Amino acid sequence: MKNPPTRPLLTIGKLAQLTGASVRSIRHYDEHGLLASVRAANGYRLFADNAVTQVKQIQRMIATGFTLDDIRGFPDCMLLIDGARSCDQITDVQRERLEAIDRQIADLEKRRARLVKMLRDGAVPPLD
Repeated sequence: MKNPPTRPLLTIGKLAQLTGASVRSIRHYDEHGLLASVRAANGYRLFADNAVTQVKQIQRMIATGFTLDDIRGFPDCMLLIDGARSCDQITDVQRERLEAIDRQIADLEKRRARLVKMLRDGAVPPLD
């Protein structure tokens, strides 16, 4: 029985090229346990081809406000399937993140209003 052909591993540079992520970001994801790499004899990191999907998913989740610690707690389905729909297991986390963003927006709107008032009136308005 023949062994199935092995798929070539990607260098960190090739992974960066395929994903648009920086080499530094990929190292960071790997160091945080979000990617699996092996070391070549020369010490360089090598990645399986599914790392392309994983890096793209990590980038999407970061773009929606999740931290690497948040992402590390997500189920594998969030990292292993390109364009994966949110898993039911993280719906509560997503809602919490949305509420946090809404609070930040409200705080920024208050700050903006205070600054507009300061510019209009020429004085620092009192705190609410």
